[in-house]
Amino acid sequence: MPSRHVVVETPGAFAHRAAAWLAETMADVLAAPRGGEGAGRCALALSGGTTPRPVYAALAAPELASRVDWNGVDVYFGDERAVPRDHADSNFRMAMEALLSRVPIPTARIHRMEAERQDLDAAAAAYGDLLPAALDVLVLGMGADGHTASLFPGSPALAERERRVVVVDGPNPPRRRMTITPPVIAAARHVLVLVTGKEKAAAVARAVDEATPASEIPAALARHGVWFLDRAAAARLARPVP
Repeated sequence: MPSRHVVVETPGAFAHRAAAWLAETMADVLAAPRGGEGAGRCALALSGGTTPRPVYAALAAPELASRVDWNGVDVYFGDERAVPRDHADSNFRMAMEALLSRVPIPTARIHRMEAERQDLDAAAAAYGDLLPAALDVLVLGMGADGHTASLFPGSPALAERERRVVVVDGPNPPRRRMTITPPVIAAARHVLVLVTGKEKAAAVARAVDEATPASEIPAALARHGVWFLDRAAAARLARPVP
């Protein structure tokens, strides 16, 4: 399925439009008629990085946060570094500061990756069991090398088809991480990819190209999602959509 590109001119507009998409999509999921335990629930997975943070902050603003019944939202994470929860490099800490501490979501609905545990493989397996069969909304970013979550080019994790969360080594410290795997991305019902910066333009163009393998540009796994781009990140797209 081809991706949809939304190109936004200014940083403020980027954060607000992406956050508005999230609020609308989450509200739709919560209101959708579904049987069993899925009724009135939304499984949301967040990513770390510098690009998502202002989007989370915009989503926490009353105008948008009020559109979501946070009592029905379960929050998960796409990846996490092997650091304590209050560490400056923790994705959980960033999400708490920017969003989760500012909206009325029950603490029990926030499911963090316990990546500080000594047995990281056991923690990853437990988190894989905790994830729902399909995430309703998955937020991803992308690095200049084309990585998404903590799936880096050439990583053996890109070939994973059974385990849903695995331990990987990233190229930069802190190297040890937990990450979701390709089956989790493929199963997600709604995927939002957030990318800004001219240094990522080449990777964006390759990621949305059907001929690009995920082994080279892992963000190609999210090709079916909605891509919010600033003008610089969209510079190499043949026909960016405003």
